[in-house]
Amino acid sequence: MLAGVLKTIRTDQLRLGMFIHQFSGAWLSHPFWRRQFLLRDARDLEKLRSLDLSGIVIDTDRGLDVMPAEPPAAEGPLASEDVAGEAPPASPAPALPPMDEPIVLPLPDAHPALALAGPTFQEAAALSRQAVRQAMDLYGAARLGHALDAGQCLGLVEEVVQSVTRRPHALISIARLKSVSDYTYLHAVAVCALMAGLARQLGWAEPDIRQAALAGLLLDVGKATLPDDLVQRAGTLSEDERAVMRTHVQRGYELLRAEGGYDARVLQACLHHHERLNGSGYPGALQGEDIPLIARMAAICDVYDAVTSQRPYREAWDPGEAMRRMARSKGLYDPTLMQHFVKAVGIYPVGALVRLRSELLGVVTAQGQGSLLTPKVRVFFSLALHRRIDPYVLDLAKPGCADRIADLESPEGWRFADLEAQWLGA
Repeated sequence: MLAGVLKTIRTDQLRLGMFIHQFSGAWLSHPFWRRQFLLRDARDLEKLRSLDLSGIVIDTDRGLDVMPAEPPAAEGPLASEDVAGEAPPASPAPALPPMDEPIVLPLPDAHPALALAGPTFQEAAALSRQAVRQAMDLYGAARLGHALDAGQCLGLVEEVVQSVTRRPHALISIARLKSVSDYTYLHAVAVCALMAGLARQLGWAEPDIRQAALAGLLLDVGKATLPDDLVQRAGTLSEDERAVMRTHVQRGYELLRAEGGYDARVLQACLHHHERLNGSGYPGALQGEDIPLIARMAAICDVYDAVTSQRPYREAWDPGEAMRRMARSKGLYDPTLMQHFVKAVGIYPVGALVRLRSELLGVVTAQGQGSLLTPKVRVFFSLALHRRIDPYVLDLAKPGCADRIADLESPEGWRFADLEAQWLGA
């Protein structure tokens, strides 16, 4: 959304109902994670007034303006009356919406490919947009130092778990399609779904699956307390900035522990999901089974979604290539959990570009029944003819189908512009 009328004001001019567009000053001079928000809470107003900021930019199209200066008192008999002898009507002050009516801020721009979602993915696409709204509220509450009630989080978690149960790979695949503005929120939703799928593959009971999903949703909530221009930085961070960024695990852990009501496994995942088996991770440089099981699960899910998502500073890995690279990594991820993760997501995940023995290229659209090696593939290119062909879906698990996947193909080598459309609309 384009900004409206922007105005730089002093902190002492702030009042409830203003829309904060940007902070002026050093990037570490304020504790607010999102720069743009409607100022509704008196505690936030006092916090802002106490900060050492050179100014604050407000958007008067989306919130209140500064209070107009009172005109100087007039002299003579018309000081408080108009020419008719009656006091002029007072201009009504702009009213804030009632506190029980939530302000609905615009959703971040969605990935354009979502508009192409066919029947298989429409439900997951709708849930992803709904989940972004709820994740925005969750992170916004954390940024402002408000309560992160476990019961409220479980509503979103339940919807994600049910979606993963109905269509195990749809939401996970849809959530890879992130725009720059919604990455933080959809990453939380994607890891939530991946954790639910992995926990189910491990044979966990339903209440435990929900706790694993909740852990995935809240892994990075500590980033809500960091400056957004640090979190969203497209370039390389300095050593000092990396040190600050790494504090998000401790910050998130402290947020959830202070609130209370969270399962110990959720706290463990939040604090330790950046630990690695060989001790190269943080914050505790833990090794092997000293890393809690839930954190070892979270490490896999967190990294898989991160590397398969487009980022401003690097290209996304193909889902199949990401699975292959992670499985071959030594000393980083629990190998037993990695095997279960492959079974949950697929050797050839939805969206992977594959070459068939018949010298055809296609993208995986769904996992096969009974075997990880026989997914459904939308075929659209002939290597023998060196050209595209009319696309069709080939079910490699169908009786009588003799074709098989020969290997993964690198999308970078082919540069097909419509790979997402091929599997989304299938």
